[in-house]
Amino acid sequence: MARIDVIMPQMGESIAEGTLSKWLKKVGDDVKRDEPIFEISTDKVDAEIPAPNAGTIVEILVTEGQTVPVQTLVARIETEKGAAVAASQSPPAVPASATAKQPAADGTPAASTTASVPSTQSAGATPVPAQVYATPVGTPVVTPAGAQSSTAGNGDGSNGSDNSFESRIKTKSSPLVRKMAADHGVDISAMQGSGIAGRVTKRDLLGHLASPAPASPAYAAGAQTMPQPSMHAPGGVGESHGPVPQPGPGDRVEPMSKMRALISDHMVASRRTSAHVTSFMEVDFTRVARRRAAKRRDFEAATGEKLSFMPFIIKATVDAIKEYPVMNSSVAGTDIIYRGSINIGIAVALDWGLLVPVIKNADDLSLTGLTRSLNDLARRARAKKLSPEEVQGGSFTITNPGVFGSLMGTPIINQPQVAIMGVGTIEKRARVITGADGEDTIAIRTCAYFSISFDHRVVDGATADQFLASVKRNVEQFPENGVI
Repeated sequence: MARIDVIMPQMGESIAEGTLSKWLKKVGDDVKRDEPIFEISTDKVDAEIPAPNAGTIVEILVTEGQTVPVQTLVARIETEKGAAVAASQSPPAVPASATAKQPAADGTPAASTTASVPSTQSAGATPVPAQVYATPVGTPVVTPAGAQSSTAGNGDGSNGSDNSFESRIKTKSSPLVRKMAADHGVDISAMQGSGIAGRVTKRDLLGHLASPAPASPAYAAGAQTMPQPSMHAPGGVGESHGPVPQPGPGDRVEPMSKMRALISDHMVASRRTSAHVTSFMEVDFTRVARRRAAKRRDFEAATGEKLSFMPFIIKATVDAIKEYPVMNSSVAGTDIIYRGSINIGIAVALDWGLLVPVIKNADDLSLTGLTRSLNDLARRARAKKLSPEEVQGGSFTITNPGVFGSLMGTPIINQPQVAIMGVGTIEKRARVITGADGEDTIAIRTCAYFSISFDHRVVDGATADQFLASVKRNVEQFPENGVI
């Protein structure tokens, strides 16, 4: 018999930890290779993690709801002798720690940092099996035991400076936290975070910004410290100026899920970062509705995919972005980054929260290609099969509250983007239209309200309205014999 170590996977370069949200198997259960055995939540994605090998679960070392560093040992699977996937040579002893790459402040890979995991090696004991990293299906799953990422510098892996775990990781938070800190003039190296060994998290930074104390020294030379935002401003969090709510008789208190807490942090951070303004327009879908009705059956028979209104909306949006590229940008201090690719994020409501999978290079796709990509991402989001890369890199987001009957909304911008478009319910309405003879008449038209929330720091109201007018025009003038 052989034992396989199941390790908390690293779901993206900037992710240092994950929350084991649910065990799908228990000790004593037999599992097949690639069969999901537990679920994790990170600040990027929720995912089911498959078994690296077939066998029987003999140990579970991390409980549900526990947040641990990547590469932490979470379970062991016992398998038939010789069935374990191992290194070609006898593996060395496993050290009492696993490694987790932390990005350096400039975004380049830094020295591996060390997080404790249970040691299975003792004097005179036989070598332990290879550490097998539980990862999504289709990705490599084997790393030899004790393998660590090497870095340039001293022989001990240091770069010539203080290489203690605490000193290195505390100043190496995620790229989002570093950007937020730079934007607000906060030196996170002077903060004591609540993350691993003092690592500063988004929640730590938001709490720091919300406190009445003066902000930390500016992050860059010459930069001015931003004033503390008012706690009475919309979206403000931190210390409450009123009494803290207390549960009463009959109340039920539940802690936020990992995803809900992360959504909360992200939304509040966005409200603090961007100067939100929202505009609305009504869009006539009558021509698109006719074309969709005429081609829907043939399309679904040919592709096996359902044809919704959303691919038409995405196509109209992509064409409008080409006219107004600032809508596809990001703000970096006093610079504007105009994105070279049009990557459209589509908000997907789930029973346990919200995800925004991204259609990469949407401007290269036809309506058929957009439909396939959209449906595939939505299916896998609900099945927790998305990879971190599929929820990153968006440059513009569309949200569709209309699917629940909402007429319109004022969505919050998905950072670091500068705009998000909301689509209200598409329904038949009585409209006044002007005929070819110039006479007005009342007609039944298929319509929806669109909203555009934009960052007024870089997008002027006129530009946002012209952009939304372009989306409206692209939808309303879609040719009734247009290619699908």
